[in-house]
Amino acid sequence: MKPISIHATFNTPAIKLNPQEGHFLLEGRSIPEDPGLFYEPILNWVDDYFDNPTSLTHIIIKLEYVNSGSSKYLLEFFRIIDKNHQDGKHCKITWYYEEEDEAIQDLGEHYQNTIDVPFEFKIIKEEE
Repeated sequence: MKPISIHATFNTPAIKLNPQEGHFLLEGRSIPEDPGLFYEPILNWVDDYFDNPTSLTHIIIKLEYVNSGSSKYLLEFFRIIDKNHQDGKHCKITWYYEEEDEAIQDLGEHYQNTIDVPFEFKIIKEEE
């Protein structure tokens, strides 16, 4: 299985999916005009990845803004993670948010409460 590496744009996050290391990274803004066009191939790749995952899959989320269309696809992404975690394929999620960004913190807490996967929150402190 080949890794996926998508560079961030103004409207879409950077995506780095490394099947050999079991590291997934989503970083940046997620406001694509057509979220299905952007996220469907990623969801399909993640689903296929779990046919032969590493011993631990670590999902790192560093999103600074997510629109409602993207939120729906992120929920589907996390449901795929959750299903496979429940099937014994170990996963953990690290959710980063800026110190004053309650919206992104709340979104992470919403996903945490929706799925049953180890979830860690890390604050990105603003530089003074």
